[in-house]
Amino acid sequence: MIKSIGTDLVKLERIKEIGIEKFAERILSPKESVVFKTITNELRKLTFLAGRFAAKEALFKCFKKGDLTANYKDFEILNDENGAPYIESKYTKELISHITITHTEEFAIAFIVLEYAEYK
Repeated sequence: MIKSIGTDLVKLERIKEIGIEKFAERILSPKESVVFKTITNELRKLTFLAGRFAAKEALFKCFKKGDLTANYKDFEILNDENGAPYIESKYTKELISHITITHTEEFAIAFIVLEYAEYK
């Protein structure tokens, strides 16, 4: 049974204007930062950040108001051995999450579906 869905669209230029490194410090968890620091291509760094930001914003939309204590670093968007994104968070432990992220030269978008684990 679906608990909620969320989506977000991010303009890459917005992140660029803030500053890639500054933005990374603001939103990435420690595990995400490790991955980010291995990326050498600036465009790839930008799309990585934009995708993570879109995913985290989509998660906030999934939780509606939530308890208002969560922040960007409370959600980790990692990749499995096949490159598919997945979510790690204390807020999603009791849920099954489905996530997709994609980007163009101008935008990144993420779509998330959260479902109750007991109904699977």
